[in-house]
Amino acid sequence: MNPPHEPPSYDEADPFDLPAWLGESEVTWESERGIATGHRVAGSLSSPGQEPIGCDLLAVDDAYPEPVAADTVRVRTHQVWRHGEVLLAADGPRILLVVPGSRVDTETALEAVRRLAKAVGARPGCYAVRLRLDR
Repeated sequence: MNPPHEPPSYDEADPFDLPAWLGESEVTWESERGIATGHRVAGSLSSPGQEPIGCDLLAVDDAYPEPVAADTVRVRTHQVWRHGEVLLAADGPRILLVVPGSRVDTETALEAVRRLAKAVGARPGCYAVRLRLDR
């Protein structure tokens, strides 16, 4: 009998460890596929003259057929969201914006990126979101 699979326990990331241009430039977060693709939406952060950064949105409460994150990550996600912040985590070289819920929708995507902008000290209106709506 195989041991149960442990859900990922992502390392929390500090917004101050991210590249400075995220707080100083016009930044666009763009999804790679449609946002209705499931609990994780792959995307990237970009700015003119900068190398894009992989940045995915992860809806942390999806639990079927397996949990997408450890309970500690889920609890922390809900705590910071309740206080107007977004949990930043690392998955290898990619940044994760970890959000409550089991799917990422348009409103959640916009809010997660807005909270990222706030976390890195960007001026209001410097961030844009480009969503793909296909499935």
